[in-house]
Amino acid sequence: MRNPQLNKHGELTHLISTEGLSRDILQHILDTAQTFVPLAERDVKKVPLLRGKSVFNLFFENSTRTRTTFEIAATRLSADVFNLNINVSSAAKGETLLDTIANLSAMQADIFVVRHESSGAPYLIARHVSPDVHVINAGDGRHAHPTQALLDMYTIRHFKKSFSNLTVAIVGDVLHSRVARSNIHALTTLGVAEVRVIAPLTLLPSGLAEMGVKTYTDMAQGLKDVDVIIMLRLQNERMRGALLPSSHEYFKHFGLTQEKLAYAKPDALVMHPGPMNRGVEIESAVADGPQSVILNQVTFGIAVRMAVMSIVAGASS
Repeated sequence: MRNPQLNKHGELTHLISTEGLSRDILQHILDTAQTFVPLAERDVKKVPLLRGKSVFNLFFENSTRTRTTFEIAATRLSADVFNLNINVSSAAKGETLLDTIANLSAMQADIFVVRHESSGAPYLIARHVSPDVHVINAGDGRHAHPTQALLDMYTIRHFKKSFSNLTVAIVGDVLHSRVARSNIHALTTLGVAEVRVIAPLTLLPSGLAEMGVKTYTDMAQGLKDVDVIIMLRLQNERMRGALLPSSHEYFKHFGLTQEKLAYAKPDALVMHPGPMNRGVEIESAVADGPQSVILNQVTFGIAVRMAVMSIVAGASS
């Protein structure tokens, strides 16, 4: 069965998930992003690749960082960008998701950037748009956040040069994290030596072993000699029931402190997809310290999203 993200020529026409994408496609996105990074240093930060194209940002969940970087990326590609206020849109008045998409498509939308609380919503949209319309998943439920994973991959490659000998630890609320799932698929496809997940038992989903991941419930063991640490936000809004005794207890055992960071390699990278809860997932001395590349992730995210939009828009059916 053909990957729904690819057209009949095997080209990327939607980005719904990192799962199922080949190493060549992931590398092509990273390589394309690399060509856009120097734009940030230019006086004129625009290229005409999407001139005349319309990009609609449809964020059914709140977001500042992701939506802003998509808007900047589309603007730098010279696209016309439309941010819809979903809270006062027709969707809030009872219109179905697909009817909303059909009406926007009738306004000559070329790219939909979609964040939705329901897993699978971007895939549903991609199945119903015409072949010349492209869908990019900006996060859906617990399922996937592919551009966040790709900017994480770009950041790792930028500082570590190669994936092949790396041990990467993903720490925190893996159970509710679409970022963790997308990162695991990308890391294993790109050929890292080992992917570890560190979390309390209540925040470990099933099926990690089948994904080729080693699980730990102890930071000292899990962080030993790792090259990259990806911290995750505690997603309290998705938790049902008492999964943790308290944020204080969580920080004591799973928050990244300078003491716990010392278990990793001396040149280990510290990453976080944001927004950070300082004193819960990470202490400020680490978040702002010399091993942190958290702000680099944000900067590289613009170039990565430019790459994704330019690639999908250039793939014709």
